Amino acid sequence: MLLIKNGYMIDPKTGWDGNYDILIENDRIVRIGKKLEAPKGKHRVLDAEGLLVAPGLVDVHVHFREPGFTQKEDITTGAAAAAKGGFTTVVLMANTKPPVDNTETLEYIIKRGMETGIHVHTCANVTMGMKGKKLVPMRELAEAGAVGFTDDGIPLMDEELVREAMKNAAALDMPISFHEENPALIENNGINRGKASEYFGIGGSPREAEITMVERDLQLALETGASIDIQHISAKESVELVRKAKEKGHNIHAEATPHHFTLTEDAAIQYGTLAKMNPPLREETDRQEIIRGLVDGTIDMIATDHAPHTAEEKAKPITEAPSGMIGLETALSLGITELVDGGYLTMGQLLTLMSTNPANMYHLDAGYLAEGGPADIILIDTTAEWTPTEYVSKASNTPFTGRTLKGKVAKTICGGKVVYEALERE
Repeated sequence: MLLIKNGYMIDPKTGWDGNYDILIENDRIVRIGKKLEAPKGKHRVLDAEGLLVAPGLVDVHVHFREPGFTQKEDITTGAAAAAKGGFTTVVLMANTKPPVDNTETLEYIIKRGMETGIHVHTCANVTMGMKGKKLVPMRELAEAGAVGFTDDGIPLMDEELVREAMKNAAALDMPISFHEENPALIENNGINRGKASEYFGIGGSPREAEITMVERDLQLALETGASIDIQHISAKESVELVRKAKEKGHNIHAEATPHHFTLTEDAAIQYGTLAKMNPPLREETDRQEIIRGLVDGTIDMIATDHAPHTAEEKAKPITEAPSGMIGLETALSLGITELVDGGYLTMGQLLTLMSTNPANMYHLDAGYLAEGGPADIILIDTTAEWTPTEYVSKASNTPFTGRTLKGKVAKTICGGKVVYEALERE
């Protein structure tokens, strides 16, 4: 039994907002109230004085690289990084080796996830071998435990295949997520076509590569009624397309990464491969429109796209190094620093984007605090300043190392157990 006392609790879904205590038994919340006392017997009391008590965060876009690329990350280290960042639930992408296009690989990942301290779910692929030619057995994979479908990392170019995939996903009432970049329009991916590509003397990735794909898939989603997620949105035009589509259909979702609402292509010039990612960091007007989309609900989720790579890989030339950066351990702090302290969002609105909405899209029992609900809770020191220097992740590929951030996770509780505890209050 665990009792959290003296904290200030915010839960956007249930409406709790104030000083409340939380009593936990096993993996569920049994009572929320003021000045609670634990029943006699074995129990632990956590003093949350000066801390914000919030639902565990939910990240629906992470790469833990297992199986196949465990030199970059594995499910154990990825889950530990998630817990440090305040995430109690994650959804893995399916671009592993072998990919998650079969029940054997799916069941292996689910089993490994159950060995961690947090809730690890995974998507299955949309197409066999991520080749964009033949659909996976979607119902079979859903029945085996997949929570959604994506070929993230590789865009789906066959319109008829995408339409059929959306129809199948709609029939299963499961989300399908899209990486929106048309390779035919890209010369060198990971760097914006503009000031950054000119600096490196390469072709780069134009915004049109994203816009055209977003436009197509929004139309197909409205036609089929599928629940879709436009992943890691980067261009202002894409935000506007989602905004208009949401006026016509309730199953349209979009996610923004912390790096896309924080950085521009200037970071690629400054940090090189550490700020190379797909889709790339773009211009200040794009960053501002992404923030506006988060504020007005056009973009309804923040997801990290946690993409670990080795230092050796990232040390390669700009055209050869892989795209992506880690994000689990800095995401919440970037949200507080850039969006809450920046005056764009309240803390409750940030939690909606990082817990409630992602859980709702994937139909997960997560992202809220309620009596009878899951005991997945984080304690946050919202005033603490800290500087990322070392990471629980195997990887350290991020331009945010050495940057002063606001807000730090003090404790992460998942299933009623403390799975991360900061060594000291800062």
